Order: sequence, then structure tokens, then C-alpha cells
Amino acid sequence: MPKIPITKKGYAALQAELERYKKVERPKNIKDIEEARGHGDLSENAEYHAAKERQSHIAARIRDLEHKLAEAQIIDTSNFSNEKVVFGATVTLRDTQGEKEQRYTLVGQDEGDMKNGRISVQSPVGRALIGKRVGDTFEVQTPAKKVEYEVLAICFEES
Repeated sequence: MPKIPITKKGYAALQAELERYKKVERPKNIKDIEEARGHGDLSENAEYHAAKERQSHIAARIRDLEHKLAEAQIIDTSNFSNEKVVFGATVTLRDTQGEKEQRYTLVGQDEGDMKNGRISVQSPVGRALIGKRVGDTFEVQTPAKKVEYEVLAICFEES
């Protein structure tokens, strides 16, 4: 099975989330189940059923996180060149029609956070950016329209 690229920050965030589920969420849920059992008849106990459902969600999320961490390949961008866009690059773009500048960091599919300028390499803009150099222009089809961007800068920040 192919490894899935991830930044150091992204890997650490998944590890932290896994630890939280194992050390905080799951033990709290076990206490909730025990407490709900103490309320009597389980067949009509809404608290018990809600806690058992939460237990299933927690177990599924733990399995999902463990799988993602097992399949992850941390990409160290410290020795990458600023010549072209690759995974982990932070790219400054200019919308050629609106003259608006945007800054994105290309990250793994589980790390994407558009509000914070982190886009997945799997996204349409992410895929279009790979291999581009400063001064290159490219078009991306968005749900609303086709947008043309120019690459203004490429750098590698702590990822």
C-alpha cells in the first residue's frame, strides 16, 4: 500500500488527537457508561444508549487515526529547493483577473485547512501547482468559474 505524504506538523497533530482519544475521551466514555448503567433498566436508558453510541464513534476514530499514522510518510522539506512547487511548499499566487494575492501551503489530504491557507496536494489547485515555477501561470476550474493564477513566490517554511 502506498504511503501517504504528511508534514511533521500534520503527523504530530494526528498523534496528539490519537492520544487525546485514548487517554481522555475513551476513559471518560467508560465512566459515562458505568454511570448510566447505575440508573437502572438499560432498555429505556437514553444516557446508556448515547454513551454506547459515543463508544462506537471513539473506537472508529481511534482505528482511523492509527491507520492514517501507519500509512503516513513524513516529508522533510528542509533541503528542498525554491525552484519549483512540490509537497510542503508555501506558494504565493496572484489571481490574474482580480489581482488578488493568496498564499497556500501544499499539505497532505488529512491536513487541508483552507481557512488557514493549507491546501491538499489532492485538491484541484494543489494538483495544478505541482511542478510550477515562479512566473508560471496556470488555470484551475473552480465550481463557479475558471481561474488563472500566476506563481509569485515559492518557499519552504517549518511544516
